[in-house]
Amino acid sequence: MNLKKILPFFSYLFHPIFIPAYAALIYFFLNGSHFENPEKYFVLFQIVVITILLPILFFFVLRTVEQVNSIMISEISQRKIPLVIQCFLIILLLRKSVTLDRIPELHFFFLGVLLGTLQAVVLLFFKTKASLHMMAISALTLFVIALSIHNQTRNINMIAFLVLMNGFVASSRLEMKAHTGKELVIGFLLGSIPQLLLMYFWL
Repeated sequence: MNLKKILPFFSYLFHPIFIPAYAALIYFFLNGSHFENPEKYFVLFQIVVITILLPILFFFVLRTVEQVNSIMISEISQRKIPLVIQCFLIILLLRKSVTLDRIPELHFFFLGVLLGTLQAVVLLFFKTKASLHMMAISALTLFVIALSIHNQTRNINMIAFLVLMNGFVASSRLEMKAHTGKELVIGFLLGSIPQLLLMYFWL
C-alpha cells in the first residue's frame, strides 16, 4: 500500500471544520461528562450547525461569486473572508451555546480556537499563511491533554493517537504541496499556544 496515496485522506478527515465537532464528541461521550444525553445531543447539534453546516453554506456562496475555488482555500487572497466569517460563527457559539457558565471546558477550547483564527487573519495582511489544518489538530490535541489532567483520567491512547495524527496531517499537507514546513509550524503554534495559555483558567 502506497502511503503517499493515503496521506491526502488525513487532510479531509481532519479538515478544520470538523475539529470542533470532534472536540465536542470527545468531551461529551469519551470523557465521563456529567451532562444528560438530550443536552449533549442538543449542544452537539448546535456545534455541527454553526461550525460545519454554515461554513459549508458560506463556502458555496463564496464559490458562486468566485471568491474561493477550493474547500482547502489555499490562496492567501481567498482566506480572509472565510476566516472572518469563521470568527463571527465561533463568537456566536461562545455567546449563545457553549457559554462559560454552562460548559467552561469547551468554552475555553473554542476561545482558544477563536484567538488562533484571529491571529491567522492578522498574518494574512503580512502575506503569511498558516496551516489551518495544523492549527486545528494541535488545538484538539492540547484540549484532550488538558481534559485528561482536569478530570484525572487516563486518555493515553487518545492522546497518543492525536499526536500521531499531527504527524500524518503535517505529512499530508506537505504531500499535497498545500504548505511549507514554516507554515505548518506557524499553524501548530497558533493552535497550541492559545490552548496552553487558557489552561490556566480552567485546570
